[in-house]
Amino acid sequence: MSPSVPDASNERIVIGRVGAAHGIRGELRVIPLTDFPERFAALREVMVGDELLHIESVKPQGKNFLMRFREYAVREDAQKLTGRHLTVARAEAAPLDEGEYYVFDIVGLTVYDEEDNELGTVENVLRTGSNDVYAVRSEDGREILIPALRAVVREIDVPGGHMTVRFPQ
Repeated sequence: MSPSVPDASNERIVIGRVGAAHGIRGELRVIPLTDFPERFAALREVMVGDELLHIESVKPQGKNFLMRFREYAVREDAQKLTGRHLTVARAEAAPLDEGEYYVFDIVGLTVYDEEDNELGTVENVLRTGSNDVYAVRSEDGREILIPALRAVVREIDVPGGHMTVRFPQ
């Protein structure tokens, strides 16, 4: 499952966040917000906010990347992008295997138990290491944590906008 996050229009997905400027030639540190950081090597253009930027260089730097954009060749200009998100078209999302979902597809689903009782809406997906956990907000404001395990999550219907769960007895 990818932690990529949707932007407001849901037609683009967030793949990274611009960090601090690096050096004097307009390079910026980019923090990947995706399980597929290898995508950065092949990128030629990306949206930052509502601006299309052309990538001149990408270099790995630890877990992050150093990127330089044609439109921001000077450090003083480039640092104006700090804190903004990099997005790509949803159609450019990395393909997933059957049974895998993007976080942005899970967030917002209405959760039901097997007796069709509405439990709430998925607000967040927590990454725990062993398995994800869906943070569900009930109508009365309670938070329900649901482990993303096949034994618990019985069905995910992204087009239908719902998830069915079974709690252990």
